[in-house]
Amino acid sequence: MAAGAPRIFVSHLSGVPVFDPNGDQVGRVRDLVAMLRVGGRPPRLLGLVVEVVSRRRIFLPMTRVTGVESGQVITTGVVNMRRFEQRPTERLVLGELLDRRVRLVDGGEEVTVLDVAIQQLPARRDWEIDRIFVRKGKGGALRRRGETLTVEWSAVTGFSLEEEGQGAESLVATFEQMRPADLANVLHHLTPKRRAEVANALDDDRLADVLEELPEDDQVEILGKLKEERAADVLEAMDPDDAADLLSELPEEEKERLLTLMQPDDAADVRRLLSYEENTAGGLMTTEPIVLRPDATVADALARVRKSDLSPALAAQVYVCRPPDETPTGKYLGTVHFQRLLRDPPFTLVSSLVDADLPPLRPDASLPAVTSYLAAYNMVAAPVVDESGSLLGAVTVDDVLDHLLPDDWRETDFHSEEALRGH
Repeated sequence: MAAGAPRIFVSHLSGVPVFDPNGDQVGRVRDLVAMLRVGGRPPRLLGLVVEVVSRRRIFLPMTRVTGVESGQVITTGVVNMRRFEQRPTERLVLGELLDRRVRLVDGGEEVTVLDVAIQQLPARRDWEIDRIFVRKGKGGALRRRGETLTVEWSAVTGFSLEEEGQGAESLVATFEQMRPADLANVLHHLTPKRRAEVANALDDDRLADVLEELPEDDQVEILGKLKEERAADVLEAMDPDDAADLLSELPEEEKERLLTLMQPDDAADVRRLLSYEENTAGGLMTTEPIVLRPDATVADALARVRKSDLSPALAAQVYVCRPPDETPTGKYLGTVHFQRLLRDPPFTLVSSLVDADLPPLRPDASLPAVTSYLAAYNMVAAPVVDESGSLLGAVTVDDVLDHLLPDDWRETDFHSEEALRGH
């Protein structure tokens, strides 16, 4: 960039695509890496943390960046695919600098960092953090009422100190549009302290979605740092099968304490799942599939399928059962596939469309048996029915994959770039 290049606020770079000179996307910006310097000198921006297709996070030096403009980053095309590892002298700009409480040099007033701006030095490829956007006051509920201002880096002090109780509102806002799996990947790479702060700043539903995408160790760590009442609320917001998997990792006393704090209906679903062996259909299933009575219509079924909080696998079919229509149900009559719902008039009764020839799974069916079932019948979900003929739940393909893949699959680059791109 030429001298006098515009200043760029880092919150605008979160999630921005990174392209090589040929226009092929390399990945997306997940953070920036800076090095603090002594004497009030602005920190030097070392590079970008870029998440490539396989979710590997790599380091892209600023010397390889030829342009940061129009919502994109352009590189020289030479990218080192080695996994990024933060060094002790480095700071993650989004992950560690935002939401910090620092002090103005002039007057000593405490301010909260909402954003920082970077700028390229004239006639060089070096970049610096040269401005900070701050809000006066100590944060919390009064933060929104405080005056905001942009100051030079040298006008504040306190970035080099370890901070207890750092907020995370600005960081959470920066990642607001991320999918849960992507935000989970961001949390996984933060320090335990920062991870707990971000978790505290997320609402229950958002945190529940993110927890479901994290490795078990991270799940247990985050849940353990929440107040017990909130931990129970988050478990209620999780899918029952995911909540059961998480609780199964806890000591018996802690697990029972959290189950007692949960709403009775939610706790009952989780307790039922915990009663099954882990690698069986009963241990894998969710207790919240779409259940309809025989007199429901295609229009009723499609209205249920349209709900945004349903996973694609659960929305792929509905299960027709006699009352009660919550698991465990009355007699299971059969499955109606989504494609069949699209082919029949809205007033058609779902009981006339059931695929009664499809055998259900038993709750004690093994993981290999469940996998073979889904493959044999080309299904993304399967009904689980007990000996009395009641529907207990449904096993979805994503839960099966979670148990088939290595325990650390979220952390391992088990896909190559070429495989993911179809080469």
